[in-house]
Amino acid sequence: MVASVPSEPVNAPQPDSDDLAELVAGLKFDAQGLLTAVIQDHADAAVLMVGWMDAEAVRRTLTTGRTWFWSRSRREYWQKGETSGHRQYVRSVHADCDRDTLLVRVEQIGGACHTGARSCFEEALPAVAASSTDAPPGRGAEASIGAGSAREAGP
Repeated sequence: MVASVPSEPVNAPQPDSDDLAELVAGLKFDAQGLLTAVIQDHADAAVLMVGWMDAEAVRRTLTTGRTWFWSRSRREYWQKGETSGHRQYVRSVHADCDRDTLLVRVEQIGGACHTGARSCFEEALPAVAASSTDAPPGRGAEASIGAGSAREAGP
């Protein structure tokens, strides 16, 4: 794959250090101080990889325009592309509704996977494919989800 020059990033106003500290403090990290970061291609929405970030990796990602992660095995920070040259340029970062997972949309240069593949999610597993048209009459996907949620919430 031929490397390309990243297109102009979509810049949001940079938060000041107090705002940044408050924003990061509002995220929910697990017992190891980490949260999941799903990395998605900005151009075509393909999921490229999943990594782990602690508060410092989140700060670095938000302030440098490049993705930073915490390596659970090496116990050190790493920036995507520092050894492979397959870089990720941040286009946007969103927290999920629980604030315990980030969706980081990037411009990917080269492969995102450590194997060199474009995505880490290229191995398909056999699974039964379902559709809302498979539901009994009058019980579309939304009705089934709503009914399940009510049961899970309790009486």
